[in-house]
Amino acid sequence: MSVDLKKTASNGNEKMLITQEQQGKINEVRRLIGPLSGKAFVYCSDTSITRYLRARNWNVKKAAKMLKQTLKWREEYKPEEIRWEDIAQEAETGKIYRSNYIDKHGRTVLVMRPARQNSKSTKGQIKYLVYCMENAILNLSPEQEQMVWLIDFQGFNMSHISIKVTRETAHVLQDHYPERLGLAILYNPPKIFEPFFTENDTQMDTILLLRLGHSKSQDQP
Repeated sequence: MSVDLKKTASNGNEKMLITQEQQGKINEVRRLIGPLSGKAFVYCSDTSITRYLRARNWNVKKAAKMLKQTLKWREEYKPEEIRWEDIAQEAETGKIYRSNYIDKHGRTVLVMRPARQNSKSTKGQIKYLVYCMENAILNLSPEQEQMVWLIDFQGFNMSHISIKVTRETAHVLQDHYPERLGLAILYNPPKIFEPFFTENDTQMDTILLLRLGHSKSQDQP
């Protein structure tokens, strides 16, 4: 089963033509963000701002607020400074990893195997997720802004669900990595998930569903 979250010819390619009206909104978001310094410039390109605008249906104020929150989060959480030694234990079972291939559109492929959860730490699991997302983005083709998730549910059961991890995962992905997921491929998904794919069509609904089985946790920090 696969779910294409962007049913357009772009296949996740964000470098498409921008209308004059859209460019005006991009400029307005930049004005609302205010003066930038240091690494913040990297995350306020036209392409990046466009993703936030799309995530908020081109509402300038909402997109600016969302981007400001991401800039604050990045300054505090410092995702770009997470190193392998920080998450090596979380990675031991291969529950998430970036594949050594890309799809035909140049999109990075993240492989997820929720049944291989090996940690009880919510904090550690989220840090590993962020590490994998950052790594996947760094390895996107120059013309790409989106990635593919290949989710292998082999061995998965409902005991792997943690509400706390799911909630935090949804928060991080929705608020700080908008419009990054282009295609989700599910291998052997449980039947309980099927209604979500027939009744819902938004990226967030899909993310919430796919991440629901990401990890089992005792909800320890």
